[in-house]
Amino acid sequence: MSKFKVGIIGCGNIFPMHAISIQLSDVAELVAICDIKEDRAKQAAEKHNCNFYTSYEEMLDKEEIDVVHICTPHYLHAPMTTYAASKGKHILTEKPMSISTEDAREMVALCESNGVTLGVIFQNRYNPGSQLIKNAILDGSLGQVLGAKCSVTWNRSDEYYSLSDWKGTWEKEGGGVLIDQAIHTMDLMRWFVGEEIEYVDAQMGNRAHESIEVEDSVEGVMKFKSGIFGGFFAVNYYSYDAPVEIEVHCEKGIAKMVAEKAMIRYNDGTEITKDKDPNEVVDYGQGVKMYWGVSHLKQIRDYYEALKTGEVLYIDGKEALKTQEMIAGIYQSGKENKRIYL
Repeated sequence: MSKFKVGIIGCGNIFPMHAISIQLSDVAELVAICDIKEDRAKQAAEKHNCNFYTSYEEMLDKEEIDVVHICTPHYLHAPMTTYAASKGKHILTEKPMSISTEDAREMVALCESNGVTLGVIFQNRYNPGSQLIKNAILDGSLGQVLGAKCSVTWNRSDEYYSLSDWKGTWEKEGGGVLIDQAIHTMDLMRWFVGEEIEYVDAQMGNRAHESIEVEDSVEGVMKFKSGIFGGFFAVNYYSYDAPVEIEVHCEKGIAKMVAEKAMIRYNDGTEITKDKDPNEVVDYGQGVKMYWGVSHLKQIRDYYEALKTGEVLYIDGKEALKTQEMIAGIYQSGKENKRIYL
């Protein structure tokens, strides 16, 4: 079988996770990359021995590409997906799907109508600890979920935002701590519970930053349709990136995740723990944040396996849309200061 020919749009911070994962794949090969900054595109192309472009439309028009990876600022995910789908390309985009639920729904519809597969990166679901907790809920060993909570307390300074021409804006980033830093943790909590959300009720604000227009703090509750509640708290004005925390209270025990390490304590005293495997290491190069880890590789490998076999994708557009709707609902609740039913 010939390899899938791949193009990547965007050569920023997250680019190495995709480029190296493709390089390590047995079924995919990188043939072209695109970035609006020509020097960055050229440098990446030289490193990965492929063609480069400064226009993604030109790349998709000229190159024989089967799959496109979108690694660009949030506001570009939807229009780039739309164009790629219209060209019959399969798509794997970084989170979030988009900065609006309407665009996200349109992305799913367009990919379905054009017969292409849309995947969305939520790599933390592939962490060993995440898998331990999810499987314990699915196999019934923890019993019914009774409640959940999560917290993210990280640091993103005004200086951090000053180095970007799109972060810290509603128009281009689509929000602040919620849609950028906390989205993975919020996605995990929603996924662990595994139920539809009835409503969200949230408060948010910018309490510590001078240079941004988006929120640096958000807290609230989501009520699931079974009647249980999930609480959440996120700020990005803390003094350092503290380990994220998730707890799921169940009939037969409590599952807790701190950073990537999961621990399940059953009511009978039994304890099970799972952390990242120290032998699972991918060298993505200098400047790559350590917490991004090996799970990008796992999800990208899984994406191509699904393309090859025709199986249903683990995290497809429809699945990611659930998290998009949750995030959008929280923003609407925070802005309008009222409960939002999903």
